[in-house]
Amino acid sequence: MGLLFQNDLHDEFGSWPLGYISSGGPEFGVIAAVAKAVGDGDDGAFYTQWVAAGDARTAAAQAALDAGHKATARAEHLRASALYATAYHPLYGAPVDPRLVAAFDKQVAALDAGLALGASPVTPTRIPFGELELPGYLIPAFGREGQVRPLIIFTNGYDATVTDMYFASAVAALRRGYHCLLFDGPGQGELLYKQGVPMRPDWEVVIRAVVDFALTSPLVDPKAIALSGWSLGGYLAPRGASGEHRLAAVVADPGLWSVAAGMQRLAGAFGVAPEALADPSTIPQSAVDQMAAAIESVPQLKWRVMQRGFWVNGVSDLRAFFAASNEYTLEAVGKNISCPVLVTAAENDMLAKGVGAFAETLGDKVTRLDFTAAEGAGEHCEMNNRSLLNERVLDWLDHTLPAPAG
Repeated sequence: MGLLFQNDLHDEFGSWPLGYISSGGPEFGVIAAVAKAVGDGDDGAFYTQWVAAGDARTAAAQAALDAGHKATARAEHLRASALYATAYHPLYGAPVDPRLVAAFDKQVAALDAGLALGASPVTPTRIPFGELELPGYLIPAFGREGQVRPLIIFTNGYDATVTDMYFASAVAALRRGYHCLLFDGPGQGELLYKQGVPMRPDWEVVIRAVVDFALTSPLVDPKAIALSGWSLGGYLAPRGASGEHRLAAVVADPGLWSVAAGMQRLAGAFGVAPEALADPSTIPQSAVDQMAAAIESVPQLKWRVMQRGFWVNGVSDLRAFFAASNEYTLEAVGKNISCPVLVTAAENDMLAKGVGAFAETLGDKVTRLDFTAAEGAGEHCEMNNRSLLNERVLDWLDHTLPAPAG
């Protein structure tokens, strides 16, 4: 049984908004009330209760706006967006569950409504990307809306969307005086949920397009653009920096040199040699079947690999998943990163196990920040203490990026 929810997988997803409280997300009492309402219910109950909580906040936002309380309406819309965003994670997988799309649409509508009510109204934008468009938001620093300022581009990973990144990192950066550009790329948010576009390992191609777009804004200091990624974004951000040299700094939370290395550890637990995983077609079928059965028997592992992993990568079997994962490595391109790099390593975060490879390859370009369980920040992406993570990362960026003119 989890901390708040009876189902461990539900607790993993349902605890995300706890990390958003300090940045204006749903309060603890709201989250606890949802957990109580879900009880021992299934994924459908989890979905229904989070959406109901979001609907309540959306109604409160409209009532506040009707009464002329614009600030309250903004806050309520933003909270609603976080509640909707939490509802659908257990439903991940192909074919796409229509409930997921319905909640996502509500999430985006609430986020748009909230951002439109700020001191400097923010409207959603579309970032040109070949034949596609990436959904994004360029949000000016709080209180410095008309000034040329440093910019942080935030990139998500496997699970989160723009709403999560807004609360988890952007609010802290906006308060500190940074303009922020949030977007979802291939395999994330709208592009995955509604267009079926899978993830891609060559994130430098994505980031070039995002930087091109950022430089069209007169508010952006072209010499002070940083890129920050969390979760799988801890690989995507440095991968982006390996081929986009207009960046002045990159943050990887956690520092993830190779997804393939993690897959090797998983396969190794079943007696599969690393060299076999390099060419998944050589893995004996008996070993593949054994791994598949073991993965399916553990709900969290089944969700990560067979629901999320297959869907995000556009594959349908374990061999193809291993083959796709092999492409996510900085082994050949990491040396091309030319800007300063900050990597985080939370004590209990399995994704941070290969963080040392950054320093081994890039030397004094790398700064490492370690986070511990004793300070409440030892889990994946320091989700139980995002305030500490943001303070330390922003302190590093303050020191690393060129100071704003004037």
